[in-house]
Amino acid sequence: MTVVDRSLINLVLKECHDSPFSGHLSEDRTREKVKACIWSPMWQKDVTEYCKTCDKCQNADKSTGKRLGNMIKIQEPSRPWEIVHMDWVTGLPPGGDRSYNSCLVIVDRFGRTPIFLPCHKDDTAMGTALLIWNRVVSWNGIFTKIISDRLSKPQIITPLMGVAAILT
Repeated sequence: MTVVDRSLINLVLKECHDSPFSGHLSEDRTREKVKACIWSPMWQKDVTEYCKTCDKCQNADKSTGKRLGNMIKIQEPSRPWEIVHMDWVTGLPPGGDRSYNSCLVIVDRFGRTPIFLPCHKDDTAMGTALLIWNRVVSWNGIFTKIISDRLSKPQIITPLMGVAAILT
């Protein structure tokens, strides 16, 4: 252990708290690092004061003010393809013989089986419903619920298919 002059304590604190290898540790963990390498009169008070005045730590501790959503329990399916998760991956480079630029991803909630359907970003709800019907429902049966975070297409598709939409 090294005894450090009071004039150097801020350099030690900066190294033990601010350096990329320290990562703005909590006050307790910074205290442990300082204790392992130096001693100085009132060093514990210095650590407390240094951590309380660290801008990065103070800003990281503040809440963003956003209200958190309520968690809801989603019903567990009793059979495969009863409940599915659905999402679109858009902004893809055009590919395939029809220059698809999006992908509709459907995942069975029961068995976690994914199906990836190439599509176009501007496909209509009716076109998407037909794609789902021909490529998923015809092979796996009709599902009762679709879980999605997109508002427009599932709300239009679900009445066409006679299933319920759960929006996340």
